[in-house]
Amino acid sequence: MSDERVPIRSYKRMKEIMTMYYGMAKMSEGTDQKIAWITSGGPVEILYAAGITPIYPENHAAMCGATKIADSLCAAAEERGFSRDLCSYARTDFGSIYTKNSPVPGGLPKPDLLVCCNNICDTVTKWYQELQRIFKVPLFFIDAPYQYGMEDGPEIIDYVKAQLEEMITGIGELFGKPIDPDKLNYTIDISEKAAALWREIQGMLAHKPAPMNSFDTFIHLAPIVTLRGTELCIEYYEQLRDEMKERIELGIASVPGEKYRLGWDNLAIWFKIKELSDKFAVGKAALVVSTYPESFCYQAPYRDENDKLRSLAATYIGGYINHGLDYRERDLLHMVEKFSLDGFVMHSNRSCRAYSFGQYELAKRLMQKHGIPSLMLEADMNDSRAWSDEQANTRIEAFLETLAARKN
Repeated sequence: MSDERVPIRSYKRMKEIMTMYYGMAKMSEGTDQKIAWITSGGPVEILYAAGITPIYPENHAAMCGATKIADSLCAAAEERGFSRDLCSYARTDFGSIYTKNSPVPGGLPKPDLLVCCNNICDTVTKWYQELQRIFKVPLFFIDAPYQYGMEDGPEIIDYVKAQLEEMITGIGELFGKPIDPDKLNYTIDISEKAAALWREIQGMLAHKPAPMNSFDTFIHLAPIVTLRGTELCIEYYEQLRDEMKERIELGIASVPGEKYRLGWDNLAIWFKIKELSDKFAVGKAALVVSTYPESFCYQAPYRDENDKLRSLAATYIGGYINHGLDYRERDLLHMVEKFSLDGFVMHSNRSCRAYSFGQYELAKRLMQKHGIPSLMLEADMNDSRAWSDEQANTRIEAFLETLAARKN
């Protein structure tokens, strides 16, 4: 096989879908079509069932990071008094609001309501309260308590379900149109089908060599975040799945000559995603699984086909990021076994403390208890001012040398 990397064809379709998604949302601004801004861990199925277009400031912030405009947006937010220690997604979001600078022409459409779920972090709580002050629109808040044990308590599931019921009632009252229960159940069903497709695609990366890597999955994550609960999302992931099957049959490797298989923990470093992909590929290291893209195909162990809303509540309590270290250690070890990993790359993300907290302890446990090495990259998902090329390159090269020595 050639050492030249073969691009994923579906990427073109994904760009078309996301361009259409943001374009149509922007065109609907000021019309009767309602817009909601929602956190990435929010119950989007309820919005789609209500005929409301969801917009994700986090997804938009990642786009700003990938297009390398996040630094200027963060600086604009800091000039307004926001601390540099605040999440760079939030600073990017506020900076875009103030400057109108965005990969989306004219910036994101203004919201008619806000939906915040704290299953990803507590920063979103204050972030969305500030958005409420800026736009003066209703805010629905879903509290998903942090889970310290290995299993989710039934009382917590009931607690979250009750909040989802209040949100359903509240949206119906707000816009004078109750949400149809049958349409909601249908939306939940197709959301779960899309998640199952994304889970199947992720599972294909267990193949040797992997047909796609984690840097790719960070990009192809966009539809499952923004379009979960739509037929278009299913259509896209069926296309991507079929392409992955084709790549496996043809022996097309994401990293030609794959020698090492690694996992990635935490969000992407958006402004360096291509450079890091190339750096690891040169070292014949394929990052074949990531805890972040995997979280969007999470399905709670609890299932009840006769109570879809309670099942949805169990899922929105969250997987990896909303659980303690013992749970995370178990997840990482499962990834080692399933994907035949030689080690982990851990992004110690200064912007995402909920994700980064405990990573050094996890790395210690993985090495001391299980003999699995980890590389720690200290950075930020969006703010390049926290990045050092020299430090990162030195650490990556040293880690790859360690893996080579272990192989020999």
